[in-house]
Amino acid sequence: MKEKSCGAVVYKIINDQRYYLVEKMNLGHTSIPKGHVEPTDKNDEDTARREIKEETSLNVTIDTGFKHHINYSPFPGINKDVYFFVAECKEDTIAHDDHDDEVKSCIWLPIKEAIDAVTFETDKKTLRKADEYLKNKNN
Repeated sequence: MKEKSCGAVVYKIINDQRYYLVEKMNLGHTSIPKGHVEPTDKNDEDTARREIKEETSLNVTIDTGFKHHINYSPFPGINKDVYFFVAECKEDTIAHDDHDDEVKSCIWLPIKEAIDAVTFETDKKTLRKADEYLKNKNN
């Protein structure tokens, strides 16, 4: 069975430094925002924006210049494609999940700490690629 999810590496600028949003999930792992495509979603960016809002209560601006694809099998017989963008948050709102309590807490971390914090190698790679994209974009 094939599944599709979308999400984003969410960042914000604090004191001229880029910080990344990391989610501590109630299932025990630490990740970056993503979730399943819903029939009401218009496109991949719409899915990413909705999932970020549900999981963090934050409004973000999606940058479609970055799109990173990963594929994995979360369970036997399930093949999952996930598409990540980068998304900027300009709000000072505290990130929290008021949708379904899937996310235990959210924290903003500099890139090295964010990479160390996430559980899965695919998320580490996605964070590295997003950070590199943003460095090159801003030079």
